[in-house]
Amino acid sequence: MKTGKIIIIIFAVILVVGIALASFGFHRYANSPLNPAAGTTVINIPRGASFVDIAELLERKGILRHRRVFSLIARALEFHRDLKAGEYEISGSATPLDLLEQLRKGVVKEYLVTVPEGFSMKQTADCFAAQGLADREIFLSLVEDRDFLSSLGIEAESAEGYLFPDTYRVTRSNDEAAIIRLMVRCFRQALPPDVSAKSERLKYSLHGIITIASLIEKEATLDEEKPLISAVFHNRLKRGMRLQSDPTVVYQVDDFKGKIRKQDLLRETPYNTYLISGLPPGPICNPGAASIKAALNPASVDYLYFVAKNDGTHHFSSNLSDHNKAVIKYQIKRKK
Repeated sequence: MKTGKIIIIIFAVILVVGIALASFGFHRYANSPLNPAAGTTVINIPRGASFVDIAELLERKGILRHRRVFSLIARALEFHRDLKAGEYEISGSATPLDLLEQLRKGVVKEYLVTVPEGFSMKQTADCFAAQGLADREIFLSLVEDRDFLSSLGIEAESAEGYLFPDTYRVTRSNDEAAIIRLMVRCFRQALPPDVSAKSERLKYSLHGIITIASLIEKEATLDEEKPLISAVFHNRLKRGMRLQSDPTVVYQVDDFKGKIRKQDLLRETPYNTYLISGLPPGPICNPGAASIKAALNPASVDYLYFVAKNDGTHHFSSNLSDHNKAVIKYQIKRKK
């Protein structure tokens, strides 16, 4: 009897020690770096992948060691059912618990994409396509899809003017439609709270204001000059004068480079404000917040003309005689 009790006690001690050692081992593994030598690895977990598929993928990529232990921990925590698909950037210094938490929360790799002020929708598509985050043709098809535009509250021929220039955080799970929605949402958020009241006072629709803002964006270099350039456009429109804005001449001309020539001014397009009266049918680029603000708040001046001084600033005039003198001073004489 005594011998039997001793054996039972010994087995019990062995069992307790074994459980303690196993628990210690699991705890140590769960809180130790995955594989410091691996550095940072980018992997893509496809939609519909099972937990077993994911664990095998991690092992093949050299991220995971002791896959079975990892699986036991995931199942013990009931994380194995909640892992999200997507592109992940995984650090070798992360622990198995960190990794499980990252996959469970879907903390996927983000890309920063900067769209400068004044970019057209074609240039905007190029920004995302350059990083492999969008298909250029699909993007450009969507920004001219009337049904899609209507779903975004844009009653226009295209999304030109409504793709707000900013720096965006994008993941590979964002398709072209999601990117465009994000940009239009940022556009709405960037509008001044009194945009409707001021547009109505100026007797323009929002589309008209954004069109004016796009002209300002392409003409101005300095934000402080934007209200003055805005005033020139508003003053000319009130008088029924053609806007004669150079950037409108080359809008939709692919890969235009160099200076605008006389034959460019004669090119017949719906946007050429040397030939048409009033505003072009829509924006010629995507303006930033300062240009939108200027379009809504033109300076109280009587200027009708401006000419570039070739230093990033402009000379403004109220009559044609003074403007011609400025052109001779800043353009013609400088070319000689």
